[in-house]
Amino acid sequence: MRFNKTCWRRVSYNPPEPADHQLCFGNSYCLIYHTTISETTSRHISRLTQLRKANGARRMQCRLENVTIDYEIHGKGRPLISIHGFPLDRRVMIGCMEPVAGFGGVWKRIYFDLPGMGKSQAADWISSSDQMLEVVLEFIDAVIPGQRFALAGESYGAYIARGVVSRKRDLVDGLLLICPLIVADAQKRVVPPQITLVNDPTLMSSLKPEDASEFGSIAVVEEPWIWQRFQKEILLGLRSANKSFVDKIRAEAYGFSFDVDEAVGTFHAPTLIVVGRQDSTVGYQDAWGILASYPRGSFAVLDLAGHNLQIEQSDLFNALVEEWLVRVVKFTE
Repeated sequence: MRFNKTCWRRVSYNPPEPADHQLCFGNSYCLIYHTTISETTSRHISRLTQLRKANGARRMQCRLENVTIDYEIHGKGRPLISIHGFPLDRRVMIGCMEPVAGFGGVWKRIYFDLPGMGKSQAADWISSSDQMLEVVLEFIDAVIPGQRFALAGESYGAYIARGVVSRKRDLVDGLLLICPLIVADAQKRVVPPQITLVNDPTLMSSLKPEDASEFGSIAVVEEPWIWQRFQKEILLGLRSANKSFVDKIRAEAYGFSFDVDEAVGTFHAPTLIVVGRQDSTVGYQDAWGILASYPRGSFAVLDLAGHNLQIEQSDLFNALVEEWLVRVVKFTE
């Protein structure tokens, strides 16, 4: 028997019955063993830890043809694939998606690290977003072969997600675009100037200079709890990325070689596009230009929110995503 892909499962909580090995995902091979996820004092991260325990979160590695992807699965049910921004890691998607109340026992949430980010190793042969898209497509085929799924993407992840839709539209039941990257060339984006609407000088003066610089360069709202989430969900991923690898992609071929939104055409499944009114990274106006391609699309522009709107306007974001999930389920009934 020949295995052309390998997925190494690392089970965090509530593992299945002990096994030395088992077949999984068609022709993939899985080896199960135990690991742990560290606790933190952050209320939000503690909540995520509770959710992971309740949902039996499983950390795994999937060996594709030329690269290995580190990922984890939360819950059971319909697959929901989440793609993080550039150059972050899956922590940003876990942080923004897991607190949503609408998952219940309906959704199996799959979070993974793109190559060269988080726990997924870089690969020398990857030098473009076209190749990054191919890796994501291969990963989806490996973990949920032939299955229907919903798709969420944040920033660059929303760019890749639209590439997935262009290739797998018949399998995608719903699409969530969070602060989506529309124009790859930063010089051609329509963006508002960076502004902080809620200042907290005490907080900012308490941070290390490098932390204050990173947070202050993007924060629309300076609050201690927002800083805590930014540090855990964004900053750690940003600083763990393989710098030479991500710099190569950004410099050589950050944008697709094709017009992804033209390739998407018209997508009829329920869609939610959420943008920040004060987003100085990708803006909000460019995203309005793609709305016509999504006849079942809702478009929300959130005030007091920048490129990290899922943190700065978390309650509103959670409500919007929960409503989107309801629409997706009804669409497929």
